[in-house]
Amino acid sequence: MKRIALFLFIVLFIAKTYAQAEPANYSAAIAKFKTFYNANHVDSIFNMFSPEMKKILPLETFKPTTNQLKQQYGELQTAEFVSYSGSIAVYKATFKGSIFLLNLSLSDKNTLNGLFLTPYKGETGAPQEAVDPDVTETPVLQKTLSGQIAGTLTMPVSVNGKIPVVLIVGDAGPKDRDGNNEKTGITCSPYKTLAYDLAKKGIASVRYDKRLVGQSTSVTKESQLRVDDYGDDAVTLIGVLNDDPRFSKIVLFGHGEGALVGMIACIDQPVRGFIAAECPSDQGDKILMNELKKTKPSYQVDEVKVILDSLRKGKLTDNVDPAIYSIAGPTKQNFLMSWCRLVPIRGIKGMKIATMIVQGTTDLVVTADNGEKLKKAKSEAVYLEIKGMNHIFKDAPADPDQNAATYTKNDVPISAALIPGIADFVNRVK
Repeated sequence: MKRIALFLFIVLFIAKTYAQAEPANYSAAIAKFKTFYNANHVDSIFNMFSPEMKKILPLETFKPTTNQLKQQYGELQTAEFVSYSGSIAVYKATFKGSIFLLNLSLSDKNTLNGLFLTPYKGETGAPQEAVDPDVTETPVLQKTLSGQIAGTLTMPVSVNGKIPVVLIVGDAGPKDRDGNNEKTGITCSPYKTLAYDLAKKGIASVRYDKRLVGQSTSVTKESQLRVDDYGDDAVTLIGVLNDDPRFSKIVLFGHGEGALVGMIACIDQPVRGFIAAECPSDQGDKILMNELKKTKPSYQVDEVKVILDSLRKGKLTDNVDPAIYSIAGPTKQNFLMSWCRLVPIRGIKGMKIATMIVQGTTDLVVTADNGEKLKKAKSEAVYLEIKGMNHIFKDAPADPDQNAATYTKNDVPISAALIPGIADFVNRVK
């Protein structure tokens, strides 16, 4: 069953957990839900929704999803209370065919304004245990107009008052929330490591699966995807974090292509600071052509050039050599068109908030001259050049094989200068 079928409704719940007894109104609501669900009275469940939830999740969407859930997992046999926290009650929902955690939230009028299922992994609905005892992690699930964004909030264990939060926007390709991308050989979870190290400095962070990756779903097809879509996802999370009273300020950390997305997402948003890490300074078409000349035969390079020329005029090319489908096939062209129109130098120069540029000297993907060009375009930006740091923030030699070897090594720490530099910038941002 597809992941989306596991969720009846997704909202973002990021709250501190306090153990409380099951409220009577929640007990009544879960009993009604169980009765209606087992009797196939989906309309009756829908009538329990708040007006806001009905708008976000109309009956024509809710009904087939619920029916699919029933067909896949059968009747709801028991719903055992687990915990109650910040208007959210968690139940161990035992269906005939599987067990889930059912999370339920009620409005002041006892109508449903949150109802979703997550995989059952134990006897508690509390935040997930992080590997590091100084860090806590909580799932992030945010409904959007096109689907949902799934990620992780990482917090220090001890928090006194409001703290800053960093939104981590991932690099190019199918990156998951931890920064992994099997297609490019990255399996060492660089964003997760970054989040943990920031938490130890008293800084929260949110990292998330890119659209159409992991648990982040969308009705947008790959052939329709544009850079602006990634910007919309970041803007959605910025809005949610801005409404969260635990956070004093938001800083966006964009990695590689994520820095370009961040330049879009920060416009007219409540973001106090922007960090461009390992960000290319040239436009996408120039980067692409330079790479192709190193790796592809000249006739394929020429064909891609023709396609890019057409894209500049807003025209797609349907007849494409299968050998370059993964680069400029019909399903890739809308994204290429939007990507190649971005001008990083212009974008960084136009940032109206505090800006930091991070550049490693042994980054073989985005070489050191890129950081220097961006700094020249925005002289007032903080420039953090880290000797010997590669594209995924690890200390690595310039030798290609040894450099790439760090992409799979979880035991290689982040470069020592990176976290102190980010923390200093974040804390200085007004």
